[in-house]
Amino acid sequence: MPLDPLLIEVLACPIDKGPLWWFEDEDLLYNPRLRRGYRVRDGVPVMLVDEAIETDGAEHERLVAKAASGGVPETGHGGRDDDQGGAGAP
Repeated sequence: MPLDPLLIEVLACPIDKGPLWWFEDEDLLYNPRLRRGYRVRDGVPVMLVDEAIETDGAEHERLVAKAASGGVPETGHGGRDDDQGGAGAP
């Protein structure tokens, strides 16, 4: 289920306050810096630290490769990539 564009613009990781990658096809917001994911249930991001999903090395690498292939918006700046990281960084 797609997220509201306003949410993509303003969402940040509740732990480090940095941007997240939005994997719409997996209903997952992912922080590659902390290797934690946040599920989106029925279009509502579950941004509770206690419910964050910790990823192992293989899952992290899979998500990084998927983001690097394009089409994965980053939260915090309207879902667009910029020169300060963007999908594919870390």
